[in-house]
Amino acid sequence: MKASTTTSVDLTAAELAAVSRRLVSTGIDLAGPLRADRIAGGRSNLTFLLTDGTTRWVLRTPPRAGRTPSAHDVGREFRVCRALEDTAVPVPRQVMSVEDDADLGGPYVVAEHVAGASVQSREELDRLGPDRLGRTVEALVSALAALHAVDHAAVGLSGFGRPDGYAARQLRRWSGQWDLVAPADPGARAAAAELEDRLSGALPEQHAAAVVHGDYRIDNTILQIEPGDVQVAAVLDWELSTIGDPVADVAMMCAYRDPAFDLIVGEPCAWTSPLLPGPDGIAAAYEAADGAPLRDWTVHRALGYYKVAVIAAGIDHRFRAGAGAGDGHRTAGEAVGPFLAAGLSLGPLKG
Repeated sequence: MKASTTTSVDLTAAELAAVSRRLVSTGIDLAGPLRADRIAGGRSNLTFLLTDGTTRWVLRTPPRAGRTPSAHDVGREFRVCRALEDTAVPVPRQVMSVEDDADLGGPYVVAEHVAGASVQSREELDRLGPDRLGRTVEALVSALAALHAVDHAAVGLSGFGRPDGYAARQLRRWSGQWDLVAPADPGARAAAAELEDRLSGALPEQHAAAVVHGDYRIDNTILQIEPGDVQVAAVLDWELSTIGDPVADVAMMCAYRDPAFDLIVGEPCAWTSPLLPGPDGIAAAYEAADGAPLRDWTVHRALGYYKVAVIAAGIDHRFRAGAGAGDGHRTAGEAVGPFLAAGLSLGPLKG
């Protein structure tokens, strides 16, 4: 689902043969042997571009080692995308979900490949030009507002998550993740404890329930770019999605705008570009797109920074376990402190 690929040695011939048999069992007539290319950019699940020489698909599976509970739920991606296929939210058409470990040593999902542009790096964003940058942000927030407007019960997602208490559940979940992946650095541990304590005393009342993506930003989308327009062709990477507070989804989108996110990606990335609006500008654009009212905005922003800090620590944890390589994996641990500091900089928070 990302544009840049490198030839993969991560899927063996035997594994590809097993995936081929599964695809054939769904009624797909393969034109030839499958080839898999690893799609660069992922720091959570492994993503591969599959082709039989005629048709292309995308396969997603958890990392081979260093997994943390509930952080790589590709089956969750399949369920939510299948439910959203006939809504105003652009998602890839789902092909199959394999829940057992027989083929790849873990579950995996296959979806149709969506053509378009994956804007990940600062250089790729700059190529859009100033005239299309504003339209890009409008398209991104409009797609997010469309997601939050979906009646989750009507599309079969009433049991996808609890409709209330989202902030409290998120804090418990990510604090539990932190306990599993926290670095040895005493300064980071102290900052995390202080931010968690502030958040615990300021958990906001939830005013709305919607499908939330949980990891929304430009590089988790495919864009259709025309000379005078930009549209979101597909929203990707749904493993953190659930039913929750839409305000938290917007806050998470804004947390990723922090320059420290470059350390997680391993290069100057598109979403941290100073050419794009900051959190206040993104919030205003979302509200202009008829998104949910952004109540308790500061608390949700602090929780967003806390969550990204834990994500960075998790990537570093997997790197130290030997499950990741590359600049993003090597430097993600350096982002933990800055994200915790960003959350603390928002003040004592008021419940």
